[in-house]
Amino acid sequence: MPDAPAVSPASDFSAALLTSFVRLGVHDIVLSPGSRSQALALVAAELESAGAVRLHVRIDERVAGFLALGLAVESRLPALVITTSGTATANLHPAVLEAHHSGVPMILLTADRPTELRGIRSNQTTVQPGMYGEAVRLCEDVPAPVGDAREADAAVELARRALDAALGTVSHEPGPVQLNLAFREPLSSVISLVEERGTSVSKPAARGLGFETLVPRSSTSISIPRGPRTVVIAGHGAGPDAEELAHMGGWPLIAEVSSGARFGRNLIVAYRELLADPQFGGRVERAIVFGHPTLSREIPALLTRDDVEVMVVAPSGAEFYNPGRRVAAAVSAVSIDPDSPAPDDARAWLGSWVLTSRSLREKADAAAGPDHIAPDVDASRSHVPADRIAFARAEFAAVRAAVTRDMLVEALWRFTWPHDRLVFGASRLIRDADRAVPGKKIRVHSNRGLAGIDGTVSTAIGIALASQNSLDGAAAPGVTRVLLGDLALLHDAGALLFGEGEARPNIQVVVGNDGGGTIFDALEVAFTASPAAFDRVMFTPQRADVAALASAYGWGYTKATTHGELDQALSAPAEGPSIVEVSLTR
Repeated sequence: MPDAPAVSPASDFSAALLTSFVRLGVHDIVLSPGSRSQALALVAAELESAGAVRLHVRIDERVAGFLALGLAVESRLPALVITTSGTATANLHPAVLEAHHSGVPMILLTADRPTELRGIRSNQTTVQPGMYGEAVRLCEDVPAPVGDAREADAAVELARRALDAALGTVSHEPGPVQLNLAFREPLSSVISLVEERGTSVSKPAARGLGFETLVPRSSTSISIPRGPRTVVIAGHGAGPDAEELAHMGGWPLIAEVSSGARFGRNLIVAYRELLADPQFGGRVERAIVFGHPTLSREIPALLTRDDVEVMVVAPSGAEFYNPGRRVAAAVSAVSIDPDSPAPDDARAWLGSWVLTSRSLREKADAAAGPDHIAPDVDASRSHVPADRIAFARAEFAAVRAAVTRDMLVEALWRFTWPHDRLVFGASRLIRDADRAVPGKKIRVHSNRGLAGIDGTVSTAIGIALASQNSLDGAAAPGVTRVLLGDLALLHDAGALLFGEGEARPNIQVVVGNDGGGTIFDALEVAFTASPAAFDRVMFTPQRADVAALASAYGWGYTKATTHGELDQALSAPAEGPSIVEVSLTR
């Protein structure tokens, strides 16, 4: 039996650092196993036992990174991500980039070799400081602790500095932070945070540290007149301020499905068609942009026109949306000059957009088939038997109708309520939803910072865990639904594995399975490339058994092939995690 390990400065420093984060208000720790990071991992386990944090263990660092992203999106606080050295740290890079471009806080604790083991081809050693480049708000290469009594105070200050940087407290630019922590052997020792160190670790108090509530990066707030002809554009993450401005100004609201502003009477669902119409888009004189538009070509086409004044509302972040580099002003907030008169055609301008959009959607619904047309309720109550029979047949046919993409996105939207969460993958389906679903004030998320398919399930699980379970174990109502394509599911299949004994949230992963990447079918290359080559390297067909995948990871599974089966699966979701597979045609 090996001797008990000697006292380890790595354990002492790790205890001081992690308990400092807890006292500052951090709730969640996500870790992937490894030797060099063992001191951090064992202290995290102690904190979980004390009820001070929620601990999430994942074997895949890429999954861990996106899980932390989802936790922060919902809780508005950064999670700590603990990894060992080497390729483990590189596997966090996709989540770091998404967090950077979306302005989501995250704190990476990457374990590393000490100075004397670097640059000599030591095993599992690479250049970790600066690995994430400009994507991190702070990168500190922390020397290996040696047991100096002053190191505990340094750990307290390091935690405070890292949290401030992640939340953007000073820079007003929330995002990821890397603390690269060198450790020497012995890499850990037996330690009890309460009994041996005399350290009292209590549950963190709510401190209102959420990154969405920070003071804007500048005090630039302007008041604008009601004219000229204006549209308000709400891209991903815009929030309700966009809807409020459109309402106050009497302007059309173009709100993407993950904008957080897709509601209100000024909403224009059929915005693509109207922006492409000279009578509507061609007459726009000013566009006010919130968030990050990513789902259409018509919006950047409008904003690059020389005859359109473009204003961007960007409360935080050094980068802001600026297609064509034509933005006339980037401000932290905007209001309407109450003394400015409304143009004579202001009411007609808004009314024409709203009515035309509504008409276009009604025509699209009619063309989509009977399942998109409201049932003739009067026929069901008719005294004429033939009318009642026709009604029953129509309803029966609608229930048995094969699921289409429009039907799928409409059903997800219909069955999601304010206490639920809806997550879209970067698949074709988010664009289908953006074209069709009406206004509704619900929480919608999608990784649109870089719009990659990676990490969709992991992010959604983080959102589900943070929204449904508090630190004291109290459960909140609601279900998190994820709509994604088959390739996005397979790309993040490792996310289906939960840590032993961990909470398993109510989450429905709804997979539109069309056998490959049909999002590429809409690209010009689909009409010019060799069909065989296009299928091989772009569509990338797959025949994975989704039911077997769900079974392997212990998830529930349902297959919905008809409208009725889909409604049943979504209206009565199973407890815990489950997959709903929906077969779609290419």
